[in-house]
Amino acid sequence: MIPSAQPWAPAALPVRSVVRESHDTVTLRIDTTKAPALLAYRPGQFNMLYAFGVGDVPISIAGTTPRGLLLHTIRDAGTTTRILAGLRRGGTVGVRGPYGSAWPLEEAAGGDVLLVAGGLGLAPLRPALLHLLRHRRQYRRLILLYGSRTPADLLYRRELASWAEEAEVLVTVDWAGIDWDGHVGVVPALLDRLVLDPPRTTVLLCGPEPMMRFTVRDLRLRGIPDEAIHVSMERNMVCGIGFCGHCQLGPAFVCKDGPVLRLDRIAFLFEKREI
Repeated sequence: MIPSAQPWAPAALPVRSVVRESHDTVTLRIDTTKAPALLAYRPGQFNMLYAFGVGDVPISIAGTTPRGLLLHTIRDAGTTTRILAGLRRGGTVGVRGPYGSAWPLEEAAGGDVLLVAGGLGLAPLRPALLHLLRHRRQYRRLILLYGSRTPADLLYRRELASWAEEAEVLVTVDWAGIDWDGHVGVVPALLDRLVLDPPRTTVLLCGPEPMMRFTVRDLRLRGIPDEAIHVSMERNMVCGIGFCGHCQLGPAFVCKDGPVLRLDRIAFLFEKREI
């Protein structure tokens, strides 16, 4: 676990701008001038975001802007996230963190890195990919497989094009209209378009649990060992520091031991439905 700068107390911070990603998803750009320690995060970690008077939720850190604004991508999926996703410029959000484990980017140096994201799962992988691109010479192949429900649900659309200049980027959607000329189908099917080098490949995986289960199955069929697969298990986190026990998965607390976990340590969970 990486120590948090703000273990309990949220900082009330202003929203400087809001980027609409899709009809139900936005990215908040948050000014951390009053809480600069929040910028000392590692890709893969999360913060607890407060809608004051309503509640708090764990939200992955999606990165920072060149001017040091903290990014959180939020989908309107419940009472608290609806309030957060409805914030406008000048609004106030409570933030405490950062919490949890990080993607193993240093360990992956010298080899290939395969990032697999489904839906909102691209948000915690975004800062990891940006790190990999900034240190491009330290890695061999960089591959991003990303899928969403429809073309209109794709996140970071402008960045997808720029990332494709230095990495292999394959995008798919579940449903598409006649104006979509890309892939249609589930994310694991994109693996059929790759020739992987299993002994030299590190996998970073985040998305809906069924998508992760089938991706793990297909990665194993291609010879990728569980020790090389890292998953982000973002579920049921409440306190963020392993105190309340809501996020316990077998011997692990997702908020404290995760959210990024090496697959061989939790492989038994992928053998069960509705993990």
